[in-house]
Amino acid sequence: SSGINAEWPLRPGKRLNAPKKWMLDKLSGKFAPRPSAGPHKLRESMPLIVVIRNKLKYSLTYNETKKVTMSRAIKVDGKVRTDMCFPTGFQDVISIDKTGEYFRMLFDVKGRFLIHRIKKDEAAYKLCSVKSLNTAAKGVPTLVTHDGRTIRYPDPLVKVYDTIKLDIATGKIQDFIRFEPGNLAYITGGQNCGRIGIITHREKHPGSFDIVHVKDSVGHSFATRLSNVFPIGKGKQAWISLPRGKGVRLSIAEERDRKLAQKAKEM
Repeated sequence: SSGINAEWPLRPGKRLNAPKKWMLDKLSGKFAPRPSAGPHKLRESMPLIVVIRNKLKYSLTYNETKKVTMSRAIKVDGKVRTDMCFPTGFQDVISIDKTGEYFRMLFDVKGRFLIHRIKKDEAAYKLCSVKSLNTAAKGVPTLVTHDGRTIRYPDPLVKVYDTIKLDIATGKIQDFIRFEPGNLAYITGGQNCGRIGIITHREKHPGSFDIVHVKDSVGHSFATRLSNVFPIGKGKQAWISLPRGKGVRLSIAEERDRKLAQKAKEM
């Protein structure tokens, strides 16, 4: 009942128990930082220190990272974050004004966190999945997004599992994407995490998990739970820039052939 478990204790956990999607190596330390409480779930987020030190290589040590964040150089979704264990998650925009760089947190096709470089105009908005619709005090309609935002007076046509396009500066909804067959979606959990494809159909299973069937751009079909599907565009047009490979997972043989072809080209 103390809240300490082998998987991830209250204090910094052992490195081997850190989420595999952080891609931390085994040998360069014994511990791993524990994300603070924040807008994303513990196992579905990556602390800023891992982004700055291990991924972007802007610092070498814990103390250097602390100096970077305390110099107010790092913004997440337009807000300065000085807590170096602040949890960043899917779709978060990390901006570094001093270098003029902007990044969006996405997943690669193997389900690992990918810090995707974007342009300044794209850093002005983010996509948020709608988790629930509620009525607040005095009958005010609200919706809750996957990153913990509560937005008042949304468009009455927006439903749960739809995606909204959020203006980061104002916190207002600019547009939304319906969860329906024919729209482009990003898979954010499960074995197919990081794949991108067109929603083909949804199987309803009352009392269990609804299953969604998705087809990627090269024709591979796969199925996942409804809660893992995040619409990112109307039709085939994505509203965000996609990482290299466009979310198509290659088979082991295809990956090997591509690597061999690349080596032959370099020789």
